[in-house]
Amino acid sequence: MRNAETATEAATEAATGATTEAATTRIGRWPVRRHTSALALWTVCWFVVAARNGGVSWHYLKTGGELLTGAEPGGGLAIYANHPELQIGPVSFLTAALFQPFPPRAGELLAEGFMSGLGLYMLVVVGRTAAVFYAGTGVNHRRLQQRVLIAGLAFIPMWVEVSVRFAHLDDVLALFFTTLAVHALVRGRPAAVAIMLALAVDSKPWALSFLPLLLALPRADWRRAACWLVGLVAVAWLPFYITHLGSAAAAQFAIPNQPASALRWFGVADAVTPGWDRPAQALLGLGLGTVAVLRGRWPAVVLLGADARIALDPSVYTYYSASILLGTLLWDAVGQRRLVPWWSWIALISLYGSALLVPSDSAQGLIRLAFAAGSAAYVLLWPMKAKGSRGRRSKGRRSKDPRSGDPGYRQYQ
Repeated sequence: MRNAETATEAATEAATGATTEAATTRIGRWPVRRHTSALALWTVCWFVVAARNGGVSWHYLKTGGELLTGAEPGGGLAIYANHPELQIGPVSFLTAALFQPFPPRAGELLAEGFMSGLGLYMLVVVGRTAAVFYAGTGVNHRRLQQRVLIAGLAFIPMWVEVSVRFAHLDDVLALFFTTLAVHALVRGRPAAVAIMLALAVDSKPWALSFLPLLLALPRADWRRAACWLVGLVAVAWLPFYITHLGSAAAAQFAIPNQPASALRWFGVADAVTPGWDRPAQALLGLGLGTVAVLRGRWPAVVLLGADARIALDPSVYTYYSASILLGTLLWDAVGQRRLVPWWSWIALISLYGSALLVPSDSAQGLIRLAFAAGSAAYVLLWPMKAKGSRGRRSKGRRSKDPRSGDPGYRQYQ
């Protein structure tokens, strides 16, 4: 009986592989898939529109890069003590410094183009991640490509918002490294998961909310992964705090509590960030992510961490929603198998649409809170269909290296 089941599974995988190989969706002999080309064109269109008035916050990254590399006085390891307003990780400053040799405007445009390209590459990585995660479950990879395409059309406008209009390299890198961490997770590479998450935190501290992804690793890998994570975070941050105790002031930097913030619906009327707010954001994100992993829904960790951020953050910048769209993208591509990625479009319409079309600050705050609460409740509590015996591999056993021949993975090469 077991041999018969094995033979049936092998036949199914062979048939699926033949189907996916037949439906390669390549453009002639070019190694680029059609859905990727469509998303690239979509990215270019949004880039052209946003670049005209882009780079709103690039000066923070530019200044920080110059300070950290010693090009400006008061920088180096004293950067956070002297400039607590720079709520940005050292990895982001070092990356921003790579664009210093160029003329200011050219360097800014190059940085914006670089960040836009990262967003497009992240879509490819998410597609590969889903292909690996669902390998051997009979998933139609042509439909998976379509799902990534539809979700990507919603993701790109918000990605261009963070990468071009605001040019927040720190948020971009935090989300980019988190995406690589998710891919490493389904590939069964615990050290890579920890390294990527550490780089995310070293780029932007709020990426702490994504650390429950470590718990989705096999229990035997937890200690080694934790050592990598703690070590790399310590190497990046401790030199600033050891050499300049005033660096701790950066963690207490407060921003205005805007009228459209969801915090207002909790009765928080403080003029600036309450002292408890940042720790509460991190704890809520970590708690929700941990619950998701325990319920076998680790693809929701990024969305839940982003939900905690927009629900409790005193500011309402539209680029915050890029983390939400990455979370919905991962959930729509990896966490569920519906063809239409509803949550990505619900997020775009409710968060970006309300910011553009709803005049009432109070109503905007309510919409943000409703989305955060509704999406969190859905991914944690809504009954989900089983993904098949191989769909839960990240908790129990290491996944097969896709380079060994999985046709689904090759669909995203």
